[in-house]
Amino acid sequence: MRGRVRGRVRGRARERVRGEGRPGGRPSPRTLVGVLVENDAPLAPLTTLRLGGPARRLVTAHTDDEVIAAVRAADAAGEPLLVLGGGSNLVIGDAGFPGTVLRIATAGFTVDGTVLELAAGEVWSEAVTRAVREHGLAGVEFLAGIPGSAGATPVQNVGAYGQEVAQTITEVVAYDRAADEVVTLSNAECEFSYRHSRFKAEPDRYVVLRVRFGLADHDGLSGPVRYAEVAKHFGVAQDERVPLVEAYEAVLKLRAGKGMVLDPADHDTWSAGSFFTNPVLTAAQYESFRTRPGAGNAPAYPAPEGCTKTSAAWLIDKAGFGKGYGSGPATLSTKHTLALTNRGSATADDLLALAREIRDGVREAFGVELVNEPVMVGVAL
Repeated sequence: MRGRVRGRVRGRARERVRGEGRPGGRPSPRTLVGVLVENDAPLAPLTTLRLGGPARRLVTAHTDDEVIAAVRAADAAGEPLLVLGGGSNLVIGDAGFPGTVLRIATAGFTVDGTVLELAAGEVWSEAVTRAVREHGLAGVEFLAGIPGSAGATPVQNVGAYGQEVAQTITEVVAYDRAADEVVTLSNAECEFSYRHSRFKAEPDRYVVLRVRFGLADHDGLSGPVRYAEVAKHFGVAQDERVPLVEAYEAVLKLRAGKGMVLDPADHDTWSAGSFFTNPVLTAAQYESFRTRPGAGNAPAYPAPEGCTKTSAAWLIDKAGFGKGYGSGPATLSTKHTLALTNRGSATADDLLALAREIRDGVREAFGVELVNEPVMVGVAL
């Protein structure tokens, strides 16, 4: 591994218990070298799906040193560790998590010319707003309104409307649990691909601390418009540029129309965003797919290595699962077929039953296997 060492935090974290308990029997918060620690802590309110069971222990860290100390303490104790940012890409099982959940709440937004550095705990949608509106920087404007934390963006290689963070991330600073040191990984070392990265491939090795982006100043213009829906909105050809702030606002409007901008009062936004990734088919798989009844009009986009990417939303809809499908506490969004939603009282089991029904229906209709995009914790599709 060629990651550059940025520093080493020495010493093992120690847990210090304060108080014997609270009225009503709930354990009192504890501190881990000044870090808030809570036992049997609800996790559902910390996720955008608002479902799932509790954490045996929830640790909230506000500095990089606190993050590393908490990780080291869990590793030293040999207990499971779940790193939680904005909770926008998680499905947590109803039994909860039997170890330590580390909630990263670090803050840090710095701009040096066109270089943007974000602490892992920064709210992604707010960081995009500041980059565009306050600093006039292009490169993330089509990623406006995406929920979650900055530290999660390289893990999933977050993307939308023709942009993905792999296009602008220059470095990721992370704690390497295997080497017990802080390393800086270059863009190439992150091994980005469609909704994937080195961090996702090795989920138990790296904890992202900071992310650096190389953005651009185009004198008030956006990056090239690469998504047909956005180009149509502006009446321009693909690869043309449009006013930066207008591009940002247009994406927010498009996302809101699909229930993809968080609104506590709107159950269509009680989701993990796109639940399935768009299938990438090999040449042989694509030819087989095209022989299926009704598949001839499916969206098709060139993908690396001679593959073809098609639309999961299209497949779901054409397989008979339209907007709002479902009669229980978990249904498809009434605004977008790619979002599975909690209508207010759903359990993880409710959501996964719907996801399996849709996955199996698409497989039967088109011979294509849908893959979940959110991370599954204590459950499997």
